Amino acid sequence: MAELSGAQIVAKSLATQGVEEMFGLVGVPVVPISIAWQQEGKPFIGVRHEQAAGYAAQAASYMRTHLSAALVVSGPGMTNVISALGNAQANCWPMILLGGAANITLSQMGDFQDAPQVEAARPFVKWSDQARDVRLIPRLIAQATRSAINGRPGPVYLDLPGDIIDAVVDESEVQWAPRVEEPQRPMVSQESVESAIEALKTASNPLVIVGKGMAWSKAEQEVQEFVDKTGIPWLATPMGAGVVPADAPNNAAAARTHVLKNADLVVLLGARLNWILHFGKPPRFKEDVRIIQLDIEPAEIGTNVPTEVALVGDGKAVMGQLNSYLDENPWSFEDSTEWIASINAEVERKAAEQAEWASSNESPMNYYRPLKEIQDRMPRDAVFVTEGENTMAIARQVIQSYEPRKRLDAGTWGTMGVGPGFALAAQVVNPGKRVIALEGDAAFGFGPGEVETAVRQKLPITWIIFNNNGIGGGAPELPEDYETGAINPGQLTPMAHYEKIMEAFGGKGYYCRSPEELEAALDDSFQQEGSTLINVEIAPGAQRRQQQFRWLQR
Repeated sequence: MAELSGAQIVAKSLATQGVEEMFGLVGVPVVPISIAWQQEGKPFIGVRHEQAAGYAAQAASYMRTHLSAALVVSGPGMTNVISALGNAQANCWPMILLGGAANITLSQMGDFQDAPQVEAARPFVKWSDQARDVRLIPRLIAQATRSAINGRPGPVYLDLPGDIIDAVVDESEVQWAPRVEEPQRPMVSQESVESAIEALKTASNPLVIVGKGMAWSKAEQEVQEFVDKTGIPWLATPMGAGVVPADAPNNAAAARTHVLKNADLVVLLGARLNWILHFGKPPRFKEDVRIIQLDIEPAEIGTNVPTEVALVGDGKAVMGQLNSYLDENPWSFEDSTEWIASINAEVERKAAEQAEWASSNESPMNYYRPLKEIQDRMPRDAVFVTEGENTMAIARQVIQSYEPRKRLDAGTWGTMGVGPGFALAAQVVNPGKRVIALEGDAAFGFGPGEVETAVRQKLPITWIIFNNNGIGGGAPELPEDYETGAINPGQLTPMAHYEKIMEAFGGKGYYCRSPEELEAALDDSFQQEGSTLINVEIAPGAQRRQQQFRWLQR
């Protein structure tokens, strides 16, 4: 039989496990893996910084609901991706990171970029190991895949020493592993289903909260059916957006503060009562709020707030059980109640308030007007990526999502710098769809080099930078001694021309100071075949509407 290198065995094993794309930054010793991967007929997307490879691989995994891979070099190359591993762990997203490593035969001798990579990865992954025998690589990749996609998903790490990558063996000696089966979809008992529905019937102010766990489990049809059958008001977490279309009945997102504060029973679907949901605690929630909780992870049940009814199982399967029970025992919440009326009134009040800000013709612009222009022009099935403090927070209020797994942002870890990698993955996984990467100017600074990646890889992403001169609220005034360096720590270069970065790599850039200029830029950008970048001047000091509660309750 033919001889195969370790690199070829890695590539064939990943392909067997259903990996479709690989993001990475090559160098010693991983170049042969990238070449072998392309020889398998699979795309290798070479990025400009390792963090982008890690963020892209996890976003691609989430959008595909399967596993994608990142490939990096040893030492600092691998450690540059640890933040991405942490982000995937916090988001409960799978990915496999392949890290080149120092030669086993040179262990403890001071080899090039030698580092304790398996140990460094371990706190942030579900599984971490090193390949020490080239013949066993398929078995390790199968185990990594199994760990990443089963139960609560998460990242995994495989260390690949240079002498293992380059080793050559006869194909007959390789211990090939079959494709790992798709995860089981565990269901709950009929008694638990009945208990959940009976608890719902006793609520005066019920609320459904839809998390990104339901997007991962592909439960969109079942969740939509459930909210239709029951008529219960619902809202989505930031990346749960789109599991139920934003224009579906009883969307209470615009009245978020009101419904969280006044709901007496919450149906928590694939979401966690962490900081994003203010831990389920007062003053954001009622002191005695009751919880029906659906989660794949048993240890999550009852976190921060006791759970009245626990539904430990797969989102799609369990929602199907609830819907089947409702088919046999129909029940719906009365839409004429005081609860529904109060929500509708709050939604109308917020809509009127937001419409006033969104119609402003001020120049430089506030946040709401340019977001409205984006919302009015983006296709219904667009993939929307966003990050940056005010940019992301206000976009959550304005930009609507209608399909699952089409909304990506800083997520559970609040990670800045995810946007460029997420945008690359979004366009790779969704060819032919409009991908919009909306970045605050500070957030964009984490990975501007990925604009070159998008141009080189012919990924037609529309990059939009909201430029307010700094971190958070920007810089209202330019200090007189700016040129001496005595500036506010959050100050960035005033009105930097980020569009020139796109132009430097052959794409088209726009600089917009007014709503009219932005309208024209968006229309033209959406007609371009390649990547574009729209630099939008935002008034320094512009903020979101006044919040009743601080965004982060400690």
